[in-house]
Amino acid sequence: MYKPTLKEPLHEEFGDGIMSAINFRMGIKRVPDPEGDRVEIALNGKFLPYQW
Repeated sequence: MYKPTLKEPLHEEFGDGIMSAINFRMGIKRVPDPEGDRVEIALNGKFLPYQW
């Protein structure tokens, strides 16, 4: 569902490759907001460039 949303910024920042899910960390945090609480998600994985 979010693949295109994540792929484009990763490609722009790192080039052609993927973020590995091996030794992967993810954090979720509630962020208070006057208009309703927000969700902050942090994904931490190693970038693996495609090798053609």
